Amino acid sequence: MTENNDIQQSGSTRVRFRGISPRAYEHPADRAAMATLRAVPGVSSVLKAVAGMWNERAERLFTLASAIRVGDKQYPRLNELRNDCAETLDLDTVPDMFVARHPVANAYAIGIDKPFIVVTTGIVEALDHDSMRVVVGHEVGHILSGHNVLRTLLMRLLRLQSSVQWMALGALGLRAVIAALMEWYRKAELTGDRAGLLCAQDPAAALRQHVYMAGGISMSDIDIPEFMRQAKEYEEVDDVRDSILKLMTVENMSHPFAVVRAAQLQRWAASEEYRAILAGDYLRRDDDQPSADLMDDVKAAGRSYKESWSSSTDPLAKVLNEVGEAVSGAAGKVFSKFGGRGGDETGGDNDATSN
Repeated sequence: MTENNDIQQSGSTRVRFRGISPRAYEHPADRAAMATLRAVPGVSSVLKAVAGMWNERAERLFTLASAIRVGDKQYPRLNELRNDCAETLDLDTVPDMFVARHPVANAYAIGIDKPFIVVTTGIVEALDHDSMRVVVGHEVGHILSGHNVLRTLLMRLLRLQSSVQWMALGALGLRAVIAALMEWYRKAELTGDRAGLLCAQDPAAALRQHVYMAGGISMSDIDIPEFMRQAKEYEEVDDVRDSILKLMTVENMSHPFAVVRAAQLQRWAASEEYRAILAGDYLRRDDDQPSADLMDDVKAAGRSYKESWSSSTDPLAKVLNEVGEAVSGAAGKVFSKFGGRGGDETGGDNDATSN
């Protein structure tokens, strides 16, 4: 447990998380997708190349010239949220934030050396103050996690893809990298949602945001139990064909479905893990030693996925669970033999699917 001086509370009783590591609240699906991304051949080389193809100053200058920078004199209430969320998650530097004219409700964090946040007028006009805190906290969480770097490279790759369509091999290579990045980004959004909740510490405000993104105009027109039943119905399909359709539907999406995100976050809000973080029991950056080993990430994510798949009613999940156990066991034995590590570390009861 943390010492008393490791957490602070504001006048509004929101907890400040001094030195919190993003891995304290990271969604296991985010970690699994990152492990998969690292395993895609050529990803590292492509990302390094793309990082050097654009000048980051150009992206910042474009935003500076086309949007309104949030500060004491411009959008002061948003500025309050920006500073408050950065303080809550204990960022060393408060990121710049801009409001861009666009009717679609959206927010994102981009930039590599000096990340910044962009929110659209569509989302600012739609959400109440507390729900907007969730949105800003979500983006601050992306920055703390370093998601903004891969998000920026993904945007650049999507631009590049349109210019190499005539090159069959080049287009196929880029498509594979982009698909892996999109899969990771969808999962990273679940981590961002948790960061937004930690900043707001108000599950109802987080739910209002997801209801709006799903199509809600006024909460008076929404029955929350019925809304949550939609997610349950989506998750509990009883036909493998529906499971495959779900995979095909999200393939080219950058975000998970709003109803699904709402259910995921509300479950976490009711969890012991969330309550422990609020109580000050969380991993700190000073104590965090993330593993650079791909197999360690795969094993950790595998344990989490096994728990969720075992309890899932989705028929495809059950099939994948059974196949995954066989494949993971075989892979563990091969890695043990040829990966330069002892069998006690990767084989037997310590593989990715064991409890």
